[in-house]
Amino acid sequence: MPNNIETLLYFGSFNPIHIGHLAIANYFAEFQYIKEFWFIVTPQNPLKQNQNLLDDRQRKYMLELAIGDYSKFKVSDIEFYLPKPNYTINTLTYLQEKYPTKKFALLIGSDNLNNFHKWKNYKIILKNYKLFVYKRPNYDFEETFNNLMKIKNANIKIIEAPEYEISSSFIREGIKANRDMRFFLHENVWRYIQKMNFYK
Repeated sequence: MPNNIETLLYFGSFNPIHIGHLAIANYFAEFQYIKEFWFIVTPQNPLKQNQNLLDDRQRKYMLELAIGDYSKFKVSDIEFYLPKPNYTINTLTYLQEKYPTKKFALLIGSDNLNNFHKWKNYKIILKNYKLFVYKRPNYDFEETFNNLMKIKNANIKIIEAPEYEISSSFIREGIKANRDMRFFLHENVWRYIQKMNFYK
């Protein structure tokens, strides 16, 4: 058994959290020897300034509804309290100072790997944190991966995780069009969205 990565961080707007997010997280928690899996709810992605987000607290609450009492999952609102616009390197620095004994790693999709060179201080991230990348269909990332691996101490691991080509925007558009999207979401999240009349 490989050495445990104690805490894997999954950043996202989760607008809303859907079964694709949950399945990927579950796979890493159960099949990649992850002790803890933290969903980091982001207030605003600096690379997606025009994104129309539901209220921060509502997105966090839907995550909590989705994960229930599964002990390996945790929802973090740490970025709600950091200066905006926030960057991943700032969050990592803060978390490492707050939890000096924890070993953190990052999880991103292969679509985000192609933009990784645009992240603030991305070379520092690669130097200090292991990067897990799950493949997403229709994204060619081999050239990007090879270039990033040339960076000294870069530790990137490509994972063949189950693929779910589902997006939050697809779900929002379906709800807006008055379609029944219940099977793309955890049942508690679906009921809450219906109750609050979100994304209409």
